[in-house]
Amino acid sequence: MTRIENEMQYNSAMQRINQLLKVVNDNTPEDDINSVELVLLSNLVADYEDVHYPVSKPTLIDILKLRMYEMGLTQTALADLLGMNQSKVSEIMSGKCEPTLKQARTISQKLSISPAIVLGV
Repeated sequence: MTRIENEMQYNSAMQRINQLLKVVNDNTPEDDINSVELVLLSNLVADYEDVHYPVSKPTLIDILKLRMYEMGLTQTALADLLGMNQSKVSEIMSGKCEPTLKQARTISQKLSISPAIVLGV
């Protein structure tokens, strides 16, 4: 098999991967037949998923929500941390407006978010 061509083959490969994960671990030699099969099937599944289940880049809103969760912040606490008024943070979080360059710099620095993500590039 050089590639997975349909959902039935994909599901079969996923079932086999789950079986192999029960017998292959970090101590399994790389040349072990189960380990080799696991790597090959995993690569085939990854290629299939790239085409049929693509994962889009997260938006600034997605990243802000994640960072708020990680830091245990409410939207009010986020506004305080960033030195912005709450309505501006609400507009950014709802997608009604983009942060200014100065606000983007503050978001990037205070929340340790890549400037490329904040600026959407």
